[in-house]
Amino acid sequence: MAHIAVPIPSLPGKQDIEIEVTINGQKQQLQYRVELFYWEDCHIPVIDRADCIKQMLAKYDQDWTLYYIGTPTDEFVPITFRKKGVAVL
Repeated sequence: MAHIAVPIPSLPGKQDIEIEVTINGQKQQLQYRVELFYWEDCHIPVIDRADCIKQMLAKYDQDWTLYYIGTPTDEFVPITFRKKGVAVL
């Protein structure tokens, strides 16, 4: 899949994003989700935060695929998911 950067307004917390695009005259709808994963939600003590992210993602909704891991803070890491499949309109 080719990539196009689209600026998204910064809003606190979870964001559900729907984008409708027309490619060669065919309309498609893409869905994205940005969620904040908090370090305090790790259920096992870990030294490496990558292990924590792996643990949290293992239980995530299987209808969504990992798209992007954002810059972590001391409290959380923002993670973007893309809905599997593309709706052709």
